[in-house]
Amino acid sequence: MTTLHLLVASLLVLGNISFLQGSFSPSLIVDLAKIVIDSYCSPEKLVGLKEAIAAASSNTEVLNIPDGESLAIILSKGVQTTVSDPRLKITYEPNYVAVVAPQIPHLPPEQLVDVLQTSIKLDILEGNIGYLRIDNILGQEAADKVGPLLVDLIWNKILPTSALIFDLRYTGSGDISGISYIVSYFTEAEPLIHIDSIYDRPSNTTTKLFSLSTLLGQRYNLIKPLIILTSKNTKGIAEDVAYCLQNLKRATIVGEKTAGGSVKLNKFKVGETDFYVTVPTAKSINPITGSSWELKGVTPNVEVNAEDALATAIKIINLRTQVPAIIEESATLISNNYAFENVGRDVAVKLKELLANGEFSMVVSKEHLETKLSAELQTLSGDKILKTTTNTPSLPPMHFTPEMYIELIKVSFHTDVFENNIGYLRFDMFGDFEEVKPIAQIIVEHVWKKVVNTNAMIIDLRNNLGGPTTAIAGFCSYFFDEDKQILLDKLYDRPSGTTTELLTLPELTGTRYGSRKSLIILTSKATSGAAEEFIYIMKRLGRAMIVGETTAGASHPPKVFHVGDSDIFLSIPTVHSDTATGSAWEGTGVTPHIPASADAALEVAKGILNKHFSGQ
Repeated sequence: MTTLHLLVASLLVLGNISFLQGSFSPSLIVDLAKIVIDSYCSPEKLVGLKEAIAAASSNTEVLNIPDGESLAIILSKGVQTTVSDPRLKITYEPNYVAVVAPQIPHLPPEQLVDVLQTSIKLDILEGNIGYLRIDNILGQEAADKVGPLLVDLIWNKILPTSALIFDLRYTGSGDISGISYIVSYFTEAEPLIHIDSIYDRPSNTTTKLFSLSTLLGQRYNLIKPLIILTSKNTKGIAEDVAYCLQNLKRATIVGEKTAGGSVKLNKFKVGETDFYVTVPTAKSINPITGSSWELKGVTPNVEVNAEDALATAIKIINLRTQVPAIIEESATLISNNYAFENVGRDVAVKLKELLANGEFSMVVSKEHLETKLSAELQTLSGDKILKTTTNTPSLPPMHFTPEMYIELIKVSFHTDVFENNIGYLRFDMFGDFEEVKPIAQIIVEHVWKKVVNTNAMIIDLRNNLGGPTTAIAGFCSYFFDEDKQILLDKLYDRPSGTTTELLTLPELTGTRYGSRKSLIILTSKATSGAAEEFIYIMKRLGRAMIVGETTAGASHPPKVFHVGDSDIFLSIPTVHSDTATGSAWEGTGVTPHIPASADAALEVAKGILNKHFSGQ
């Protein structure tokens, strides 16, 4: 049985409830179904209903019901459930009087102003923010009649504002032609924009709504913020206006999800009875989304209680007034400080272009701005370290006892000795040189001595996320001889424009491993920062074989910069390794000599060394 066969069947079943007396004929059901068939805006949901009506027309049973209102409630529930549309409604109204659409009265201008002000409210809020509340959206014909008056008394006061809050929280009525009229004031004159398509079921026609090329009065500047307030009572044409401007990316919707009404409702008398059926006879199809706001409502960009919507909108506008300065200052900081000068300059130029093109005009919160700015910076630079960050204050120094240091070191370092006296050392973070220096002897006693006398060593950096690079020179020095100082790398610091040579240290705590014994370093995609610098040095100098995956391609530890007077902070890499002989590891990572999955890297390394020691 089809869905629409179920419609008539369910109505008949609901109507055949046994009451004490009956006074209504089954023809009521047939007439009702015919109205729905001929007028309902989504005929695809009604396929097969005609056949169901033909089958029902022979039913001569009397509907036993106590009164018309009870039957109307029963029929409404039946049809709403069957068609899945709560907008379809049957009522019993013996004294029904057709509602006549209100007409603009012929009054002197001063009296007409008083009439208009009952449905239109205007205010200029602090910060030169315009506030406009409209409780009924006029059609174009009506608006043309009072247009000059509206422009002089209302619109001309809105035009100089820096931003506009358009309050539709109380708007439940309006005319379809008002959609193009309102939307056009917030779009360009040319080219014309296809705003909406309205399908009218009774006439079986679709009307495309376009923006208007000419208007009374000026258009509202496209770069000025436009916030639309909504509530669960925002209904019909107001929903369409909000949905159109939202999907044109011209307005931000703040408030509650709207009612999910209809672009057009008609009320029909059912036969010669006192029953009436309200039917959505037209539907909106947005050309951008290909769908509609009807039934489901318009979902706000920022969902808050209706009573909080105005305050939230003001916060959003105040944030947006700061955005240009934040983006401009971010561009300057990156241009002046990013480690690679050409990249930093290019990112700064493109970031300003994004600002000019309105890419940041729709931010709704500090978090939204930070997320978008980070995404744009990483896309423009290809550097995932260049991003917004938090300004987390440094923790006060902790005072450890020797026993506490020993326990910390046991947790931080993992050592083992495999077959053929192959040493294994794993640690997952590099420490600051000044912090490590006082406990160097403890590390030597509890870690280094376990592996320093092995025949070969595997250093596992697969889970090493980096840290300060200040300890790199010291750690590298253990794998070279003391009789010759070696240049490990040159580090260029962009803010100061200086280059520092990274050299092996002449004196170390504990015994060196030296330059003659085999060394393999394990890597993964997670290996980052200081770990990459160490691997880069050891590979470039031919001191170690790298086994595993290409590393993350991060950067030297970035610096945190405060963006102007805002609460935004940027993480900017300011140092890069020597690129005189080719590209360094930043942004690209270090490629292993022997590619292997991170999980398999250790076994591959052990296999290489075991074959070496077995003479293969």
